[in-house]
Amino acid sequence: MGTQGDRSAVSRRMVLAGVGGAGAAAVLGAGGAAAQPARGTEGGVDKLPIPDKAELTLLLTGDAGTGEDGQWKVADAARAVCARRGVDLAIGLGDNIYENGPESATDDEFQSKFERPNTGIDVPWLMVLGNHDTSGIIPGSGGWPSRGDHEVAYHAHSARWYMPGRYYSVAVPGGAAEPVAEFFALDTTPLSSYVLQTDPRYYWDGPFAREQRAWLTESLAASRARWKFVFAHHPLRNNGTHRNAGEYEGVTCGDYLSGKHVKELYEQVVVGNAEFILSGHDHTLQILDTGADHRGTQQIVCGAAAKTKGRADKPSNKAFWEAYDTLGFMLLTINAQQVVVDAYTVDPGTGEHTHAYRHTRTDRLPAPAGAVS
Repeated sequence: MGTQGDRSAVSRRMVLAGVGGAGAAAVLGAGGAAAQPARGTEGGVDKLPIPDKAELTLLLTGDAGTGEDGQWKVADAARAVCARRGVDLAIGLGDNIYENGPESATDDEFQSKFERPNTGIDVPWLMVLGNHDTSGIIPGSGGWPSRGDHEVAYHAHSARWYMPGRYYSVAVPGGAAEPVAEFFALDTTPLSSYVLQTDPRYYWDGPFAREQRAWLTESLAASRARWKFVFAHHPLRNNGTHRNAGEYEGVTCGDYLSGKHVKELYEQVVVGNAEFILSGHDHTLQILDTGADHRGTQQIVCGAAAKTKGRADKPSNKAFWEAYDTLGFMLLTINAQQVVVDAYTVDPGTGEHTHAYRHTRTDRLPAPAGAVS
């Protein structure tokens, strides 16, 4: 199922009336069907199962965890779309618990900023850490990485929340000789915090960074999945105001704020070895080009699940489609032949959602030597 490294719509009124928690509604499978494989128990919690199928629909959201009106509007819209189309899996791209991350594995913010807003979307949510999940005195600084351990520990407390480690992989279907997809989760915040790291374990060149890089290198090389997705909070390419890795916030020097080591990790390990990088961080929606200059690795930014943000003054990346100053989410339909990305915008005022764009990718990277074809 996964490998671990370091360690119709339900309304808000119904949720607030007490229909909360995972399992309150029927699990939404393909076509809205409730039938699913048997659940697994972990840490005393009945976990929702990773899908065991060769075609799946995946909900993609990022930067969601405010608990405020914007998050609810997007969650309501996503729930309606998922009820209509079916959904098998979800990915949360970090900044799960604003503003500083949880204070414990049982912090009530997990309920107010994840469980209750997402009631009814009862599938496994593959989660990664963002800078707001690992902060101390300065909100969003990313300067307290060990705080992310609370979100890893929450994996044992929630049916939906899936974060068995700070980095991990999940193949679908699990155990297949050639899975249709494999998802590789990363923690990029120690490489791109807004402040210098003080814990030696999380220095940009410390033990954690070295272990994660070695794991990712080995795991990508070993994967026989038809489509490989690397997902993390921070993007490699980005036309939003945070800009590209290596020049985050317009800064090009230093080991942290610029994100130059995120750039190195992506360009040296991921580019040319995975078809997609999925990221949040910028509160925008972007489907960038298929990466001719990046050996076929395509960047998708989906960080508008609660907040909005504008476009960079001088964007540098070719895009199939972009949306700024609007909320939204995406649905990915994945099978052996193609990956279809459907982008939905959500009006920040009314909460009305619109199917805004569809992108289809059929070209995949060359299979590694020895792969089953």
